[in-house]
Amino acid sequence: MSPKKWYVVGFALIIVICVSAFVFASHGEFGGSDDQGEDQILNIDPTYEPWFHSFWEPPAETESMLFALQAAIGAMIIGYFIGNERGKRTAKQKIAEASKVQEQAIRAEAIRK
Repeated sequence: MSPKKWYVVGFALIIVICVSAFVFASHGEFGGSDDQGEDQILNIDPTYEPWFHSFWEPPAETESMLFALQAAIGAMIIGYFIGNERGKRTAKQKIAEASKVQEQAIRAEAIRK
């Protein structure tokens, strides 16, 4: 199977996994792990006192913006990787074509002599 088809299969698999989470848990709660961890700690030890408090807690809108920024940076990294791989492949093809042309030119020159 060509690498291009593997990319298509991989992206299709990712989409199926993402969509299946919403299909199989349509009424599920998709909360953050921070709150779940805090709840579990309080279930285990209700007298627990956190030993560290954040010096800054962003407002909800800022927090959402930071998560979106994090996702955008991740998407840029993935896009860079995919574009870089495509560029490498294109460069290899151009080098192979150029070397073929050069070989043909050398053969033609040798025949002339």
